[in-house]
Amino acid sequence: MVLTWGILGAGKISTEFVKAISIVPKGEHQVHAVAAQNLGRAQKFAADLGVTKAYGTYTELANDKEIGMNLCAPFRSVISRFYCNQHFEATKLMLANGKHVLCEKPMTLNATQTRELINLAKKKKLFLMEALWSRCFPVYDKLRSLIDSNVIGEVKYVTAQFGHAYKDMERITSKELGGGTILDLGIYTLQFVQFIYKGLTPLSIVAKGTLNENGVDESSSAMITYKDSKIAIVSTDARLELSNEACIVGTKGIIKVPRFWAPETIITPTETFHFELPKTNVQFRNEYLMGLSYEVLEVEKCIKMGLLECPKITHAESLELAQLMDKIRADVGVIFDEDK
Repeated sequence: MVLTWGILGAGKISTEFVKAISIVPKGEHQVHAVAAQNLGRAQKFAADLGVTKAYGTYTELANDKEIGMNLCAPFRSVISRFYCNQHFEATKLMLANGKHVLCEKPMTLNATQTRELINLAKKKKLFLMEALWSRCFPVYDKLRSLIDSNVIGEVKYVTAQFGHAYKDMERITSKELGGGTILDLGIYTLQFVQFIYKGLTPLSIVAKGTLNENGVDESSSAMITYKDSKIAIVSTDARLELSNEACIVGTKGIIKVPRFWAPETIITPTETFHFELPKTNVQFRNEYLMGLSYEVLEVEKCIKMGLLECPKITHAESLELAQLMDKIRADVGVIFDEDK
């Protein structure tokens, strides 16, 4: 059974994702086509990475019968990887044409759009997953085991910070492209808190932040409270380098997770756990990007099992994340046209 992939968007992350597909076991995956809004860009991408077909429109890829779902044929998937303001329409187009979709995070700009895509995927009986690759790293499985086995006692406090000097990065600075740190970086901090406080519904969220000249957030911080006096504090910044780690504080100790969005290490009060990234000769832009291969394998596992959503990041979790980001954006003062 071979998963045949179509790639929407010919940018940097699409390049790294195709490389990640190339390092998983041979014969299980095929990158069949790439589509970009510029045919020349798609053709160069295809030539550089050995992709069979290149299209100058997303509709052409959506209509490609070699990429689709047929229960009597190999399963096939498509991934959406470009500016997040395009995710909704592109994913909707792919689902409408019978494609499974792994959609880059954030899945959409707001909870209304996310709910619509989830409902469409269910109606079409298609697999839909938000590409929160963090959840697919082995570190997250170990974290779940440590938390559930009460290594640090009852968790009462979680923090996660994500910040780099991104002031000139258009996908973050532009309102028209769905920019801001909350959607681009904040989703990583929020998914971490959601993962640790699994199954708990926030009781309150209070957020503050600063806006750039385009009206999107260049920094934000939020305090989230849960029952039993549990608290989470998340921060993002496009001006400064933050600590870029997450901390889980329990009644018996602290767990630290450096680079929690693509982690290799867990530091506990008594032991440090390290998980080596896959070995490969393929050159990635950043070494940890080879961790995208964990996500590829997770999609393969889900589709071969006939699942319509991924247990590691369920539809309900994606919807909750969208709702959290909606609330934080509203508090900070970031409103997109799509929200209206």
